[in-house]
Amino acid sequence: MTTIDDVHLIEVPKAHDVRGNLSVIEGNTIPFEIKRVYYLYDIPTASVRGGHAHKNLHQLLVALSGSFDVVLKDGNSQKVITLNKPNFGLLIPTGIWRELQNFSSGSVCLVLASAEFNENDYIRNFKEFKLFKNRIS
Repeated sequence: MTTIDDVHLIEVPKAHDVRGNLSVIEGNTIPFEIKRVYYLYDIPTASVRGGHAHKNLHQLLVALSGSFDVVLKDGNSQKVITLNKPNFGLLIPTGIWRELQNFSSGSVCLVLASAEFNENDYIRNFKEFKLFKNRIS
């Protein structure tokens, strides 16, 4: 069973020179094959995104611009991680509830996912999430 201790930041390789920085996600940078890419932008500061968990999907979240907080819950514990550097991504495994909040002006959240969209993979109710976690423990 996954816990919030299984969520961690990974550093995306960065090449720097006088022209600026370049970061690349390829090969073994992340521990899953990318099947879906999407991004969130123009999000009002007071908005909350996410509010769900996945049964099978793994994700990497990257703040390409600006910053936002990711609230993580495993049914027992909670922690908040602020993303604000485009060369760091937050690796979220299956079975972790996430909420994104406190978006700065101009923030962009890139999401790399291990599977294409499948509504059946989502748990969108926190009470159902806790039942799900109790069933798999």
